[in-house]
Amino acid sequence: MAYTFQVTIDSTDPHPLADWWAEALGWEVEPSDEQFIRGVIAAGHASDEDTTTHRGVLVWKLGAAIRHPEGLEQAPRVLFQLVPEPKTVKNRVHLDVRIGEDDPQGVVDRLLAMGATHLHEAAQGPFRWTTLADPEGNELCITY
Repeated sequence: MAYTFQVTIDSTDPHPLADWWAEALGWEVEPSDEQFIRGVIAAGHASDEDTTTHRGVLVWKLGAAIRHPEGLEQAPRVLFQLVPEPKTVKNRVHLDVRIGEDDPQGVVDRLLAMGATHLHEAAQGPFRWTTLADPEGNELCITY
Protein backbone atom coordinates (compact mmCIF):
# COMPACT_ATOMS: atom_id res chain seq x y z
CA MET A 1 0.00 0.00 0.00
CA ALA A 2 1.26 3.48 -0.85
CA TYR A 3 0.80 6.27 1.68
CA THR A 4 0.33 10.00 1.44
CA PHE A 5 1.96 12.46 3.81
CA GLN A 6 2.07 16.02 4.98
CA VAL A 7 5.23 17.92 5.83
CA THR A 8 5.35 19.15 9.43
CA ILE A 9 7.61 22.00 10.53
CA ASP A 10 8.20 22.78 14.20
CA SER A 11 7.60 26.39 15.14
CA THR A 12 7.54 28.61 18.19
CA ASP A 13 4.82 30.74 16.55
CA PRO A 14 3.01 28.62 13.92
CA HIS A 15 0.35 31.03 12.67
CA PRO A 16 2.67 33.87 11.55
CA LEU A 17 5.09 31.30 10.11
CA ALA A 18 2.26 29.67 8.13
CA ASP A 19 1.35 33.14 6.81
CA TRP A 20 4.98 33.70 5.79
CA TRP A 21 5.27 30.39 3.94
CA ALA A 22 1.88 30.81 2.25
CA GLU A 23 3.01 34.18 0.88
CA ALA A 24 6.46 32.82 -0.01
CA LEU A 25 5.02 29.90 -2.01
CA GLY A 26 1.89 31.56 -3.39
CA TRP A 27 -0.17 29.04 -1.38
CA GLU A 28 -3.07 29.59 1.02
CA VAL A 29 -3.44 29.19 4.75
CA GLU A 30 -6.16 26.69 5.56
CA PRO A 31 -9.10 28.62 6.96
CA SER A 32 -10.12 28.18 10.57
CA ASP A 33 -13.56 26.74 11.32
CA GLU A 34 -14.55 28.76 14.39
CA GLN A 35 -17.93 27.01 14.67
CA PHE A 36 -16.20 23.61 14.74
CA ILE A 37 -13.67 24.79 17.36
CA ARG A 38 -16.43 26.17 19.57
CA GLY A 39 -18.35 22.89 19.21
CA VAL A 40 -15.34 20.82 20.23
CA ILE A 41 -14.87 23.04 23.29
CA ALA A 42 -18.59 22.89 24.16
CA ALA A 43 -18.47 19.08 23.94
CA GLY A 44 -15.61 19.04 26.46
CA HIS A 45 -12.98 17.69 24.01
CA ALA A 46 -10.86 20.83 24.23
CA SER A 47 -10.66 24.00 26.28
CA ASP A 48 -10.32 27.69 25.60
CA GLU A 49 -6.62 27.33 26.51
CA ASP A 50 -6.21 25.18 23.38
CA THR A 51 -7.11 28.17 21.21
CA THR A 52 -5.78 31.59 20.37
CA THR A 53 -6.80 34.43 18.09
CA HIS A 54 -4.83 35.13 14.93
CA ARG A 55 -5.75 38.09 12.72
CA GLY A 56 -9.04 38.35 14.58
CA VAL A 57 -10.02 34.71 14.02
CA LEU A 58 -10.30 31.90 16.60
CA VAL A 59 -7.71 29.21 15.76
CA TRP A 60 -6.16 26.15 17.37
CA LYS A 61 -3.06 27.23 19.31
CA LEU A 62 -1.04 24.15 18.37
CA GLY A 63 -0.78 24.69 14.65
CA ALA A 64 -1.63 26.14 11.29
CA ALA A 65 -1.45 24.56 7.84
CA ILE A 66 -0.98 25.74 4.28
CA ARG A 67 -1.86 24.08 1.00
CA HIS A 68 -1.38 24.55 -2.73
CA PRO A 69 -4.20 26.71 -4.13
CA GLU A 70 -5.13 23.95 -6.61
CA GLY A 71 -5.52 21.35 -3.87
CA LEU A 72 -3.65 18.53 -2.19
CA GLU A 73 -3.31 16.71 -5.51
CA GLN A 74 -0.69 19.29 -6.51
CA ALA A 75 1.51 19.15 -3.40
CA PRO A 76 1.42 17.86 0.18
CA ARG A 77 -0.08 19.96 2.95
CA VAL A 78 2.47 21.72 5.17
CA LEU A 79 1.65 21.91 8.88
CA PHE A 80 3.39 24.29 11.28
CA GLN A 81 3.16 22.89 14.80
CA LEU A 82 3.84 24.63 18.09
CA VAL A 83 6.92 23.49 20.00
CA PRO A 84 8.34 25.16 23.11
CA GLU A 85 11.97 25.35 22.02
CA PRO A 86 13.53 27.47 19.27
CA LYS A 87 15.47 25.88 16.42
CA THR A 88 19.06 25.27 17.49
CA VAL A 89 20.76 23.16 14.78
CA LYS A 90 20.69 22.72 11.02
CA ASN A 91 17.59 21.01 9.63
CA ARG A 92 18.04 17.44 8.41
CA VAL A 93 15.06 17.94 6.07
CA HIS A 94 14.16 21.11 4.21
CA LEU A 95 12.01 22.22 1.29
CA ASP A 96 13.50 22.77 -2.15
CA VAL A 97 11.30 25.37 -3.80
CA ARG A 98 11.44 24.85 -7.56
CA ILE A 99 10.70 28.21 -9.16
CA GLY A 100 10.49 27.19 -12.82
CA GLU A 101 10.95 30.13 -15.17
CA ASP A 102 10.71 32.82 -12.47
CA ASP A 103 13.71 35.10 -11.96
CA PRO A 104 15.83 33.43 -9.24
CA GLN A 105 17.28 36.67 -7.89
CA GLY A 106 13.86 38.29 -7.87
CA VAL A 107 12.44 35.40 -5.83
CA VAL A 108 15.38 35.48 -3.40
CA ASP A 109 15.14 39.27 -3.04
CA ARG A 110 11.38 39.03 -2.34
CA LEU A 111 11.92 36.40 0.37
CA LEU A 112 14.76 38.39 1.92
CA ALA A 113 12.48 41.44 2.05
CA MET A 114 9.88 39.25 3.81
CA GLY A 115 12.36 38.33 6.55
CA ALA A 116 14.33 35.37 5.19
CA THR A 117 18.06 35.15 5.83
CA HIS A 118 20.59 34.35 3.09
CA LEU A 119 22.77 31.35 3.99
CA HIS A 120 24.69 30.42 0.82
CA GLU A 121 24.73 29.76 -2.93
CA ALA A 122 25.57 26.41 -4.52
CA ALA A 123 25.61 24.60 -7.85
CA GLN A 124 26.09 21.11 -9.18
CA GLY A 125 26.31 20.66 -12.93
CA PRO A 126 23.49 22.66 -14.52
CA PHE A 127 21.55 22.96 -11.24
CA ARG A 128 21.81 26.02 -8.99
CA TRP A 129 20.22 26.93 -5.70
CA THR A 130 20.23 29.59 -3.03
CA THR A 131 19.82 28.42 0.54
CA LEU A 132 17.82 30.72 2.80
CA ALA A 133 16.31 30.45 6.27
CA ASP A 134 12.73 31.43 7.07
CA PRO A 135 12.04 33.88 9.94
CA GLU A 136 12.40 31.03 12.51
CA GLY A 137 15.63 29.71 10.98
CA ASN A 138 14.26 26.73 9.00
CA GLU A 139 16.30 26.20 5.84
CA LEU A 140 14.84 26.26 2.34
CA CYS A 141 16.43 26.20 -1.07
CA ILE A 142 15.36 28.23 -4.06
CA THR A 143 16.27 25.89 -6.93
CA TYR A 144 16.60 26.78 -10.59
